Amino acid sequence: MPQFGPMIGYAVTLEVEPSNPRHIDRSEAPREYRAYLESVPGPKIVVVKDADSPNVIGTYFGEVNASLHRALGCVGMITDGGVRDIVEMGSLGFKALAQRLCVGHAYAWPVRWGHAVEVFGLTIEPGQLLHADQHGFMVIPEEDQARVLEATQFMDANECHTVIGASQLLRGGTMAETRQAMVEAEKRFGAAARQQFGKSGEWSD
Repeated sequence: MPQFGPMIGYAVTLEVEPSNPRHIDRSEAPREYRAYLESVPGPKIVVVKDADSPNVIGTYFGEVNASLHRALGCVGMITDGGVRDIVEMGSLGFKALAQRLCVGHAYAWPVRWGHAVEVFGLTIEPGQLLHADQHGFMVIPEEDQARVLEATQFMDANECHTVIGASQLLRGGTMAETRQAMVEAEKRFGAAARQQFGKSGEWSD
């Protein structure tokens, strides 16, 4: 859902196999998975390996699981499977990068978690710092992680409070008002970035 912007967080991993009804006999699996999820410091991005992929039979993630994962410190998810309820997920501020949309959940159930998973050709280990946006996602190498999370969160908030906020607040305004508000918002964005990092960023005065 690129309209909700980028996300950054530490990987927590999960594997599902929606085509296999045998998994739902393990009634304790969701509780055990949630305990794992709670034990990991955030912010977190759930990386979901769909064992059925590229065949997407069902999905573990819709409004309910997005709400639950958000409450347990997750900012979003990445999956080589599907997602559903994207309007509801978006209203929660929960971000998603998925292979496709999917209507139902089938037998989606936690199968394994806390292990290395491969999605979209990348092997993701639990605890790796990830950055994702509308173009895809990447693992940030450990040697480059110092202050990356803090810097990304700062710049995302800076953009929301200045240039994005200006355009949203002026819906229904004149074109001249919108243009002038953007000029002022760009100045505020650049000033905040300069104060934090000594550089103006893409929006400057």
